[in-house]
Amino acid sequence: MKVYLIAGEPSGDLLGSRLMRAMRKKDKNVEFFGVGGDTMEAEGLHSLYDISDLAVMGLTEVIPSIPKILKHIKETITDIQKVQPDVVVTIDSWSFSSRIHKALRKLKTGIPQVHYVAPQVWAWKKKRARTMYKYIDCLLTLFPYEPKYFTPYKLDARFVGHPVIESEAITASGEAFRKKFNIPESKTVITILPGSRKNEVSRLLPVFMEAAEELHQANQDFYFVLPTVKTVADMVKTELKNYELPVLVVENQQDRYGAFRASSAAIAASGTVALELAICDIPHIIAYKVAPLTAFLAKRFLHIQFVNLSNILLGREIIPELLQERCVKGNIRSYILELLRQGDLYHRQMDGFVKVRKILGQGEQTPSQNAADIIFELIKNKKM
Repeated sequence: MKVYLIAGEPSGDLLGSRLMRAMRKKDKNVEFFGVGGDTMEAEGLHSLYDISDLAVMGLTEVIPSIPKILKHIKETITDIQKVQPDVVVTIDSWSFSSRIHKALRKLKTGIPQVHYVAPQVWAWKKKRARTMYKYIDCLLTLFPYEPKYFTPYKLDARFVGHPVIESEAITASGEAFRKKFNIPESKTVITILPGSRKNEVSRLLPVFMEAAEELHQANQDFYFVLPTVKTVADMVKTELKNYELPVLVVENQQDRYGAFRASSAAIAASGTVALELAICDIPHIIAYKVAPLTAFLAKRFLHIQFVNLSNILLGREIIPELLQERCVKGNIRSYILELLRQGDLYHRQMDGFVKVRKILGQGEQTPSQNAADIIFELIKNKKM
């Protein structure tokens, strides 16, 4: 059995690796082809190209990358025709993934087409839900409220659960992490997570580091850890040379999750990483900046009260959202110090995290196993 997987950025890469593991557990002879990052390659995928070319966000940031993205779409379609897989599964990044699916539909390959992670039509571009059935056979959603946006428009949409509840962070050891890097128990670990895209890091890391400097001035026992990924590791290390503050940079998943478990608080870009922190009961804030034009368009077209997924799931703000002009060192410092004092904000987060974990689960199997079952079912039905 040949499975073609396409993940356009590190969060999708992580979902893809877990899906690969679940599929191989059910069929040890399955072969994987496609596009992915470090974690999917660790599971045996040889990626067609470097996904850092695709990990771009924001209108003004995307435009210069369009020629390279179009080239990769063409390469991907050519490779799919060569491999002739039993199924094509795209993961997240619908703007990129949809172009793959549309091209395959035009070619009338007959290959089942699946998209994993629903585009956020409840937040913007609601019309997408009406047309997706033309390009894919099945949509796998992470949240229980999502299928209702797609099923009225002839699309087979199924909730499988959020793979973040499978995160290795849950079983990681903060004690082992401290021991590995000789971090004394007297040190309070604060994790810094400035994102996995180059444009995110360029905007967020300087602000996060300035906040870290002020925090260190307030308490010399604060110790900072910065987990990163291959797509931005060199950029992160270059930027850190501008600061005298010692920061431990870790680059693999095991150390990343060890840092989470050792942390008393975290400063994070918005995204899936904030959910990982939530399921590990790590107090945190999110801070985010985009280009002014992107921010203007987002305010006009986004129809959501919150951007943080925990806040969205609960319908109330438990995670402070420091966006655009609020994303400054003073705000970050103040909220982190408040969380470390374990007052009202800390307890609101702890109570909220329990509810978030319940919402994200689905049945006795893991979300990845649920997704694998549906994909195998589609392949089987196609062959009958």
